Amino acid sequence: MSRSLKNKKKNSVPLIAYNEPKGAISEQYRLVRTNIEFSSVDEEIKLIMVTSPEPSDGKSTTAANLAIVLAQQGKQVLLVDADLRKPSIHYTFNISNIVGLTSVLARKESLDKAISNSYIPNLDVLTSGAIPPNPSELLNSKAMDVLLHELRKKFDYVVFDTPPVLAVTDPQVLANKCDGVVFVIYSGKTTKDKAFKAKELLDKLKTQLLGVVVNGVELKKAEFYGQYG
Repeated sequence: MSRSLKNKKKNSVPLIAYNEPKGAISEQYRLVRTNIEFSSVDEEIKLIMVTSPEPSDGKSTTAANLAIVLAQQGKQVLLVDADLRKPSIHYTFNISNIVGLTSVLARKESLDKAISNSYIPNLDVLTSGAIPPNPSELLNSKAMDVLLHELRKKFDYVVFDTPPVLAVTDPQVLANKCDGVVFVIYSGKTTKDKAFKAKELLDKLKTQLLGVVVNGVELKKAEFYGQYG
């Protein structure tokens, strides 16, 4: 299904892995992909959550580009905007957000009709849908469990962009349902105290820490574009 917007919004994130696949930054995303693949040796890693301690650490950028490099291997990948408070994935892929994750959970639309095809081969997108009054409760619902079970069957990987872990409880709820977490921090912005506090919260959950992405570090004179997430 395709639901394009007429205009891109200013807060879309840079899809470096797609636009500059041979660049140094794209190589770093592929290293994250490799870590996930090695983590899958002993146990299945399909549902991957991406979060950060605070806003503007680059988690949306990381989620989108990680989904792209996974799709570039020929895997069927779904990128889900599970930030039900401040969604942004629909801007990045120029897709309408009228129908999305919340529409499926509220049983207002089927999953197949809510999913949008992206212009990137093997990558589909499920936007957030309408912002609900109770995001945490919705993510912790039986309907969410049913949806995750269905997604496991339909896709090789599902990447969830979630709110910052120190801001709200939503990521903690979803982390318990996912196979692993990619933790994003921003060099020079994220304080050690906030990073450690966020990691402590994740350590208490029933999920595996797949790796830490440090945004804002110069790589061959090019920045790791995390300022948009």
